[in-house]
Amino acid sequence: MTAALAGWIDGVRGDTLPADDRGLHYGDGLFETIGVRAGIARFLEAHLARLASGCARLGIRFDSMAELRAEIATAVGLAPAGALLKIIVTRGSAVRRGYPPQGTESARRMLSLWSDDGLPTSIAEGVALHRATSTLADNPALAGIKHLSRIENVMAAVEARAAGAFDSLLLDGSGHLISGAMSNVFLVHDSRVLTPRVDRCGVAGVMRGVVLRECASLGITATDGRVTLDALLSADEVFITNVRLGVVPVSRVGEHSFRMTDIARRLAAHIETLDA
Repeated sequence: MTAALAGWIDGVRGDTLPADDRGLHYGDGLFETIGVRAGIARFLEAHLARLASGCARLGIRFDSMAELRAEIATAVGLAPAGALLKIIVTRGSAVRRGYPPQGTESARRMLSLWSDDGLPTSIAEGVALHRATSTLADNPALAGIKHLSRIENVMAAVEARAAGAFDSLLLDGSGHLISGAMSNVFLVHDSRVLTPRVDRCGVAGVMRGVVLRECASLGITATDGRVTLDALLSADEVFITNVRLGVVPVSRVGEHSFRMTDIARRLAAHIETLDA
């Protein structure tokens, strides 16, 4: 269970957003969700690098990274032992009405701090996933970044809740597995780890990057590639990741069950010790 503890807009304490913000009108912006543990914003540099890359790709001129870092430090200083910090950067208030920006907008940054009571211990034994009926649209221009236009994920998450599942799996229009609604997905075949490529749609999650990086340190072969539904269902093991979950094994997708092997648990225990 999470609850909002505090918020800041452009460095000022508060939570009131102007009605002309382009993030509200068009989803014109990006966000990051960062885990905070014992006074440390976990994997902060990876989050800020992805944010900066996303701003560059969307053409949002964001010149306030130093101010954002200072505000993050303030928020982390107020955080309880376990918390989540959400950062949103939008293109700012509209200079004129309509889709195309004027080019003179001033980017707006928002921070919100949330309590986090943690996850149920039962998820360590594996979670159930639902296959969403909706699909992700291919758009290489947006693939990988965490932009604000997340209605596809919202719809898939609604399906998961209705099905009594932990998360929904999302495929692209060609039938390739991309991700969960709130997570990245990994398969294990013959002790080799594979995660779907996100060069046409989907989000390149920070925890996804950490897993790919840390597999090498554990002597586990890991790569990304195109993943079919058949490949998923024939996997020896499946697990999902995000910055709040860490690494969580999957026990079943629909009616198909997976056996539990040790790779997800090894990765979970190893990554839990890391903050960068």
